[in-house]
Amino acid sequence: MKQHQLTIPTQGRGFYDVTPKINALLGGVDVGLCNVFIRHTSASLLINENSDPNVQKDLEAFMQRLVKDGDPLYKHIEEGTDDMPSHIRCALTATTLTIPIMEGRLALGTWQGVYLWEHRFAHNERKIIISVID
Repeated sequence: MKQHQLTIPTQGRGFYDVTPKINALLGGVDVGLCNVFIRHTSASLLINENSDPNVQKDLEAFMQRLVKDGDPLYKHIEEGTDDMPSHIRCALTATTLTIPIMEGRLALGTWQGVYLWEHRFAHNERKIIISVID
């Protein structure tokens, strides 16, 4: 097993394609498993379409409708109006993914990519642990 840590700078809320960075770490593993884990409670991981950027816009619009920033219901607001909503968004999505490796690459479908979904407005440096099992 090999393990790596990626640091992904984010420019605020949005989607960041990390597929190429993960594929680059598979180093000679033809068949195996890749576990991806994000070390944060206000960002998450997602496998979704990598072709039409409107998919990401629609996901963000849906999540904004579901988990509103600044809702007076939230008590945990020390870091701003997106503080508690980012934790809820994280709880509703995923912090870990396991993806098969085939022919030395993530065995994703034609239109799939692995994304870091930043839920905060501020710029951040997110840490992702990649564990490669052959």
